[in-house]
Amino acid sequence: MGALSQLTGPDTYFEDFEVGAVIRHGRGKTVTPLENVLITNLVMNTAQGHFNAHMMENSPFRAILSYGGVNFSLVLGLACEDCCENALAELGLDNIRLSKPVTHGDTLYAYSEVLEKRDAERDDAGVVVFRHYGYNQRDEQVAQVDRTALIKRRSHWAER
Repeated sequence: MGALSQLTGPDTYFEDFEVGAVIRHGRGKTVTPLENVLITNLVMNTAQGHFNAHMMENSPFRAILSYGGVNFSLVLGLACEDCCENALAELGLDNIRLSKPVTHGDTLYAYSEVLEKRDAERDDAGVVVFRHYGYNQRDEQVAQVDRTALIKRRSHWAER
């Protein structure tokens, strides 16, 4: 059995991030009724536009709208492998913007920008602020969210 530190990517420690760097994430995710309708109902969002297909047939959108919480959560998830794989804690989510509607069948893609990097109140980690952007298959920006994360330092966590 290999070392636990080898389970994460080799370049996602605090030391690897540089302010101004832009990271394009390799995966996309198509929004399906599973995540949208399930999560909409689990969080008790009663806006019928997220789960009433009959009503939405005659709306300007002509389709069920994906709940914004699902949209920015998918963008956060798409960014995780490259940005937060070595995170010890989520410290904050700020400046959430939902700029275009997302419907079932839209595919989301993400990229991230490193906005800030600073020392933490502990020696084994640092704080990184990312801005994550979500785009649909038509290359339209649909979401933006700033994430502050406590990221492991290679000097303390990586195998030597």
